[in-house]
Amino acid sequence: PSSVYFEVCSVLLCPGHGQARQNAVALFQLLYVLRCLYLSHERSIMNPHFHRGNLCGSMFLYKYLCVCVCLQIIKVCSEDGAGKVVEVPADMRARDVCQLLVYKSHCLDDNCWSLVEHHPLLGLERCLEDHELVVQVHASMTSDSKFLFRKNYAKYEFFRNPLNFFPDQMVTWCQESNGSIPQSQLLQKFLNSSSCVEVQGSLYWKESGKKSWKRLSMFLRRSGLYCSTKGSSKEPRHLQLLSDLEDCNIYTVTTGRKSHNAPTDYQFCIKPSKVRNDCKELRMLCAEDEQSRTCWMTAFRLLKYGILLYQNYKSPQQRKSPLSHFSTPVRSVSENSLVAMDFSGRTGRVIENPLEAQSAALEEGQTWRKRGQRMNALGSPLHPSSVSSVIHRTQLWFHGRIMRDEAHKMVMQQGQVDGLFLLRDSQSNPRAFVLTLCHHQKIRHFQILPYEEDGQMFFSLDEGSTKFTDLIHLVEFYQLNRGVLPCRLKHPCTAVAL
Repeated sequence: PSSVYFEVCSVLLCPGHGQARQNAVALFQLLYVLRCLYLSHERSIMNPHFHRGNLCGSMFLYKYLCVCVCLQIIKVCSEDGAGKVVEVPADMRARDVCQLLVYKSHCLDDNCWSLVEHHPLLGLERCLEDHELVVQVHASMTSDSKFLFRKNYAKYEFFRNPLNFFPDQMVTWCQESNGSIPQSQLLQKFLNSSSCVEVQGSLYWKESGKKSWKRLSMFLRRSGLYCSTKGSSKEPRHLQLLSDLEDCNIYTVTTGRKSHNAPTDYQFCIKPSKVRNDCKELRMLCAEDEQSRTCWMTAFRLLKYGILLYQNYKSPQQRKSPLSHFSTPVRSVSENSLVAMDFSGRTGRVIENPLEAQSAALEEGQTWRKRGQRMNALGSPLHPSSVSSVIHRTQLWFHGRIMRDEAHKMVMQQGQVDGLFLLRDSQSNPRAFVLTLCHHQKIRHFQILPYEEDGQMFFSLDEGSTKFTDLIHLVEFYQLNRGVLPCRLKHPCTAVAL
């Protein structure tokens, strides 16, 4: 009857999310089909020329209600604990949710944002792949788990610098003891689903229910992760399957070394997708160093998803390609191919002498300092020293009075790529600052000391050789010049408030 039909519609269209709305979904679908069949049959008898297009209004209503029913409310949190509620349809990917959050939070869209699946009770987290459906992942999470919105500069860094991720001795051909792969073919072998590529090496494994760790030879293939029961033998009778790849995901362990009594700090875990809080199903693993752990985790993603990862990597570039003919073409240049130049004369000149290049950098630093003095003298109503002492606090790369361990954690969470940096207050010297910089997957800390000259305060991290009026000029200089640092400052470590 029409009364029942419209009563169900009113339940579905109400803004609440109670049990009545959920129970009405199946009933509405059944009633809609029956009503359409009834109307079609009745009108075809009364009018043989009846056209089914008259049902388009009901079809539109049905589709609209289906969209409303499929929307799921998901909360995404930032690092400071604040959260934003978003309505996510069933077919929305992780990349789309990140784009939505970037738009709502007015962030810079540099294709480095990620949605992180965080499990505080298990002490695990991972970045969702861009193609993953958020609603499906959310359905497998517990009430204590949550999504985090965070930068991840290393998400596709292995496509740009594969040599930094896969050591020669770890990537080989299957069933061969010395079947190393040329570096030029490395990524192609991983992306080709028919190739027999594997990652091999030693890992520590902790069996469920035990406190001790075993050091075993491991082999990661497309069929799964295996351990050898006899030394480093690859014979099938000596290989034991620890985990497959298809129904599992790889996570970083966030609870620290002491909680699991791990032999090193470089832990990771393989968790089946259907497992929620059952620790018995977790495969706890530990590598010797950061490079080894990164290799295992990156290879797991490549072997599981293959060409999908490459399509995710290329997708933002393809989205911008229709506008490419409006912009000036840019030549891709490696940082190692850059040379020092002298522009003091009428024409530029390549500087070949290292000592001359260093003096040119120092001279450029002095020019930077003079420019800052002019800006402070002409552009600010405040005293120059008062401006230079606080202006850096407006920058996203400055994080105030955070501890060394917290700075280390932030850099690790955002990818550990070369040039990832942040600035913070020094804990040992109240007048100084610290530059935290990542290079070759190692995090280093450089102290920035204040220097007073002619009654004005300057800042320097090379013992006064190159001085700057404020930290902003210092950062801008080292974004263009390596100086005494192991690499240039490239990626600011930022935290967004949702």
